[in-house]
Amino acid sequence: MNEATPFLPITPTVRNKITKNSQKSLLLYKSHQKPERTTMASTAQAGNALAAVIAPLIKCDGISDTPLSGVSLLCLSRHQVRTPLLYEPSLTIIAQGRKMGYLGDREIYYDPGHYLVQTLPLPFECETYGSPEAPLLGISVRLDPALLSEMVTAMGDARHHNQAPLPMASVAMTEGMQDAVLRLARTLNEAVECSTMGTARIRDVVFEALKGEQSQALRALVLGHGNYSRIVQVLSKLHANFAQDFSVEQLAAQANMSASTFHQHFKQITRSSPAQYLKRLRLIKAQQLLLQDNHNVNQAAAAVGYRSVPQFSRDYKRYFGEPPLQHRRQEQALRA
Repeated sequence: MNEATPFLPITPTVRNKITKNSQKSLLLYKSHQKPERTTMASTAQAGNALAAVIAPLIKCDGISDTPLSGVSLLCLSRHQVRTPLLYEPSLTIIAQGRKMGYLGDREIYYDPGHYLVQTLPLPFECETYGSPEAPLLGISVRLDPALLSEMVTAMGDARHHNQAPLPMASVAMTEGMQDAVLRLARTLNEAVECSTMGTARIRDVVFEALKGEQSQALRALVLGHGNYSRIVQVLSKLHANFAQDFSVEQLAAQANMSASTFHQHFKQITRSSPAQYLKRLRLIKAQQLLLQDNHNVNQAAAAVGYRSVPQFSRDYKRYFGEPPLQHRRQEQALRA
């Protein structure tokens, strides 16, 4: 999962407040467990139970790695306005707070009652709602292709769906997913359990997603059938070679489609044209180089395939709202 969010320390006072509030909710959640939990109140209790478990593990704002490869913790103790982001294929579960994603003309909400299934690495825009008193808290599970392939094969054929798979969608939280994520989060607190049971806990979460509303999109990544899979292959090529130039005809040939058909299916899935997608991908990669790897503007522009630094600066300002250097200074000030 990749998200350019400043890493800011969580003060002990704020962490204690988060933990105490979440622990109260955890006790309430345990005392009210029933065979059927379908109300909004039970969803909120389950979300707060998850927050109680992960809050002590979080040391700063941003995305934090965990001992389990592919599992990350999310925290943001402020409101973040709508900003461009790039998530790798993953499942994102929110324990506290909420996010609103914008992909073309689509609005995608995810909160304690809805988890995000992202099957393709799409540049999109996102607004995050958090505060020092109630920061956004969540957990992300990267979709490992090998594990996904193994599980899809083991599960066999699924029900037939007429609806085209969505590369990014919010799915209503289920009891099974709530319990699987909570088990995974508790595992992160115990080193021995993490090393022995961590992979099994990840499998539980992926299994619940494969039973959910976006199972078709997850299966399409593995089964390799249809136009969706062909676009997936093209996107993989763009991500591996984003500094190179490609014509629509070249990409269409890889997808074994005519240029017009390819353009139609590409835009239907990504909500952007191939040229727009590649430009946004390059700009987000450049942002990461500027903010995380300390490249200067010339180095970042060249690394992502721009031949003209002034053009890069114009495109960067148009996409992020600020010139590259000013954007980096503001982000560095937030981290100070």
